[in-house]
Amino acid sequence: MISEKLKNIFLLSVIVFIAHGLEEIIRGFSNIDPHLDFMFGKLATLPTMQALFILFQVMLWFLLIIGYFMLKGEKWRLWLMFIPGLIFIYELHHFYKAFEVGGYYPGLYTALVFPIIGYFYWQELIRIVAKKNTSLD
Repeated sequence: MISEKLKNIFLLSVIVFIAHGLEEIIRGFSNIDPHLDFMFGKLATLPTMQALFILFQVMLWFLLIIGYFMLKGEKWRLWLMFIPGLIFIYELHHFYKAFEVGGYYPGLYTALVFPIIGYFYWQELIRIVAKKNTSLD
């Protein structure tokens, strides 16, 4: 079962992710980051409405797939909690990019919080998985 502690850490991370996204939008992250070109470069060549529609469809598909796994039961909900944990690790790229440019990189300020949240998140998630595995023995 997912603990209240993990739920609260996740809720805190949602707030930080929103702040992080806003920082990236305001500070022009989309204008300089090569990850975006890799992930969305093909969409940039399409008419705006078509690109938005495709992006909307893909996000809807992800929402439906995640919703399905959440309905399948507790085991799947627990496994879905690994996705934000991996994103915490991915967000460390802001530190690398800031070091690479020798200064501020869009998203850096809010990214400073992710290793802290990620540490507690992973600690609790691993504790839950270990407890679940030992209770099965």
